[in-house]
Amino acid sequence: MKQRHICTIIIYLAATTWVTAQELEYKMELGGMLGANYYLGDANYSTPYKNTQAAAAFVGRYNINPRMALKFDLALTKISGNALDGPTKYPQATGQEWKFSNTLADLSCQYELNAWAYGTGFGYKGTKRLTPYIQAGLGFTYAASTLTMNIPLGIGLRYKLKERLNCGVDWTIRFSMSDKLDGISDPYNISSGFLKNKDSYSMTMFYITYDLFPKYRKCNND
Repeated sequence: MKQRHICTIIIYLAATTWVTAQELEYKMELGGMLGANYYLGDANYSTPYKNTQAAAAFVGRYNINPRMALKFDLALTKISGNALDGPTKYPQATGQEWKFSNTLADLSCQYELNAWAYGTGFGYKGTKRLTPYIQAGLGFTYAASTLTMNIPLGIGLRYKLKERLNCGVDWTIRFSMSDKLDGISDPYNISSGFLKNKDSYSMTMFYITYDLFPKYRKCNND
């Protein structure tokens, strides 16, 4: 009888130790992002990081599992440009003097897919502290008194600093469905399509987030 009790205690202690050693999975992350934004449109067709502006955002992430997540962000930045900066000649002479600097707000949701399962402490799941990811989603943009939808596409890199602390770098290009974010529409008098002849902008952001709401709590004796 004593031997049976001893074996039960040993098994219980071993199981408790194993569970304690495992890191919890968390449902959500909340944090902030800081970085840079640049505009692509009628005043800048192809030059990356031209007229770069500072950008800041609140970010939240719902972790579906170690490979997939939904990210929500609310960003504030500016877009700016000057028609005199490039060789482009517009049909109307007044267009040559056109310049702008507009505040831009962005609210979007992206689906993220990690290259590897993300996290620490789950050896049997093959989780890793560092993983790249791809992302795509839908959002809304407000600038120059114009509200429109946007389609964000991008990549990123995540790293788990501690059990509940994450950091990373996130790059997206956001294709808007409007040609009015810069304050001028169709200066070439070219008809627009779904994404043809529309304004877009790109954000490169560094972020830090904190994990919230454990999915599975550890068992404790009362």
